[in-house]
Amino acid sequence: MQIYTRTGDKGYTRIIGGIQLAKDSERIKAYGTIDELNSFVGYAITLIKNNDSLKKELTQIQQCLFDCGNDLATPKGKGTYRVTPALTEWIETCIDAHVNIPPEVESFILPGGSQAASILHICRTVARRAEREIVTFQWTNDMNDEVLIFINRLSDYFFSVARVANANEGIKDVLYERSGKVFHIDLKKEDL
Repeated sequence: MQIYTRTGDKGYTRIIGGIQLAKDSERIKAYGTIDELNSFVGYAITLIKNNDSLKKELTQIQQCLFDCGNDLATPKGKGTYRVTPALTEWIETCIDAHVNIPPEVESFILPGGSQAASILHICRTVARRAEREIVTFQWTNDMNDEVLIFINRLSDYFFSVARVANANEGIKDVLYERSGKVFHIDLKKEDL
């Protein structure tokens, strides 16, 4: 099987539906960052110790990231979108399950700790970059809005599981020394 096509030799690629785009287009940047994130998640899985359920969950995240990339590579009307509100509901359930495992914090923490937690924090920041690139893309293009919502939740997920990875290895998160109280926001109904 030949894996190179030579179509990218001049800086272009084809997306779903056969449309040719520059490799530095907003669409390609957005799903390219999703691909980068997926690779970091794969690396994180190799560093998780004694937690097969978390490994399985992260493998499912990888499947979801391929769905996100597929949806970003699919112009409206050229295919069926895969990311749905149910996917966001699932990731919220995962976050809720993980958030109470480590001790509660009220301030920012420094990224790091165990090797697994460190790479999961990298996943968090790459997810945030993907989110920014998706926002840039959506201003001028029709897309599946559910992808942005899912990626926004995903960065929260990686924060939660990074803390779990440290807790599982008996490593305390290092608090940011000059942080004020965060994570406890009391919003009034009229503020929403």
